[in-house]
Amino acid sequence: MTAVGLRPARGHDGSVAVKKRWNHNIHYHPFVLDALPPSCDRVLDVGCGEGLLTFELSRRVGRVTAIDRDAPIVEVARRDAAADTIDYVVGDVLDHPFVSGSFDAVVSIATLHHVDLAEALGRLRDLLRPGGTLVAVGLADTRLPADLPYEIAGAVSTRVHRLMKNYGEVSAPMVWPPPTTFAEARRIATEVLPGVRYRRHILWRYSLVWTKPDATS
Repeated sequence: MTAVGLRPARGHDGSVAVKKRWNHNIHYHPFVLDALPPSCDRVLDVGCGEGLLTFELSRRVGRVTAIDRDAPIVEVARRDAAADTIDYVVGDVLDHPFVSGSFDAVVSIATLHHVDLAEALGRLRDLLRPGGTLVAVGLADTRLPADLPYEIAGAVSTRVHRLMKNYGEVSAPMVWPPPTTFAEARRIATEVLPGVRYRRHILWRYSLVWTKPDATS
């Protein structure tokens, strides 16, 4: 089982220590890691932020490419999650010259609401090799009163986690509110990724897991 919120930090002697931290995005790291395909050599982490998930991925797979549009936060990731198996890229995944079909898995947490969802999902779909897996955890806007049970459950769950764990918010730029509702996100994902597994989560998140059809199927 992968530990949640592992963050590498260098001590005065150059050794690497590990600090545990929790927030709503770190909470879903195990979900993303567990959804990776069994054979996974090249992974793209979209919207890598501080590099917490990137670092955990690097312990699981052969090579990780981590991309984010925010140059300062990429520098934080490069400093705190340095590894020979990680390639950091400052850029926009929508137009960066990645080769189509070059990744065994594409993952993303709390990034899709920064861009047009349909365009982003189409781009991530194209970057996967046949048989590759897309795993995304996204944010969406709530609609009351329909989403009230999720709002209450999320508030209670957050309170419990904050009392029991070392809460630390991300320092990357944030966009709020998300431009799509949960219902809209589900509809768009179903249209762009036929057969996608959509799941609504308590902590104001939804997840998408999709396997690109094999060329022979």
